[in-house]
Amino acid sequence: MTLSLHTPICDVLGCRYPVIQTAMGWVADARLVAAVGNAGGFGFLAAATLSAERLEAEIRQVLALTDQPFGINFHMFQANAEQVLALIVKYRLRAASYGRGADRQSIDRLKQAGVICIPTVGAVRHASKAVELGADALVIQGSEGGGHTGVVPTSMLLPLVLDAVKVPVLAAGGMHDGRGLAAALACGAQGIAMGTRFLLTEESPVPASTLERYLSVRDPARIRVSRAVDGLPQRVIDNPTLQRLERSGFICQAEQALRSAWYYKQQAGLSFYRLLRVALSTWRADSELSLSMAARAANAPQLIRLALSDGRPDDGVLPSGQVAANIDRLQSCAQVIETIVIQARQRLLALQTWMTTTPEVQI
Repeated sequence: MTLSLHTPICDVLGCRYPVIQTAMGWVADARLVAAVGNAGGFGFLAAATLSAERLEAEIRQVLALTDQPFGINFHMFQANAEQVLALIVKYRLRAASYGRGADRQSIDRLKQAGVICIPTVGAVRHASKAVELGADALVIQGSEGGGHTGVVPTSMLLPLVLDAVKVPVLAAGGMHDGRGLAAALACGAQGIAMGTRFLLTEESPVPASTLERYLSVRDPARIRVSRAVDGLPQRVIDNPTLQRLERSGFICQAEQALRSAWYYKQQAGLSFYRLLRVALSTWRADSELSLSMAARAANAPQLIRLALSDGRPDDGVLPSGQVAANIDRLQSCAQVIETIVIQARQRLLALQTWMTTTPEVQI
């Protein structure tokens, strides 16, 4: 007997399997997104670190590599947010993903264009707020996830959010195999979303030197949460740069932030006035950020770039979910998704067998 894994979110997104590739700056490029779509999953291009011109080129490349639908992830407070919105609408992309700091006007614009809005949240209150603003579905990320993360593990966060909202929910944080998909479906989610698992694939653009560093981590305790990068909890692989940041004082951190801000200004072609407005917008978009933390937030993208784009794992920051410790080799996106689907079917069929063959217990 073949068990279908087709859930309602598959119809919404236009994919065969409820397996979502989350957007990761410097990682989720056209080749990776197309490979995920061709394998039956759904991918998001990462737009937060791209100029509008580069983003449009990436969109065109995805369209040349696949006829499957895909989406874009961005920050609604980033410098070129209006241009990103225009590109999503222009190319009639299937979905948009975003985080906190979203505004109703932008969400309404997306929805009027028929774009599915799927923000990522890490707390119940943020999930409820996102739905109130118009989210069509949610990705909930537990504390096991990489990059900026909360404190509640996926196993606890998922049922809490499912009880709080009435939209489809996808589980992220700690997901990397078919057992995770089966568990998420059994809990009530409509699928899973993964970042680190797709970072460690053959189609990933991450340089070999950095991929080797990820694959060498066997102890989940080395993939830990720190506030040293930008003041917010961020799960990363322990390395010399992280240790240096944790030892440094405010002056050194401020100096690093200024260097990163200058690089961002040059890359984005911003004036000093526009750069200041972006920094203030970042602060206003998240009321939990102090002004000093908002200034330090420029650190993260550039330190991540050094590791994930430039191939210098000791000189940058290595965002990672704890699942990296469970992955010891690269596979293609097609192999990853096929393995997940086969394993999830096996686990769900085994559960079904247990439930139909075990005598009923009277309590």
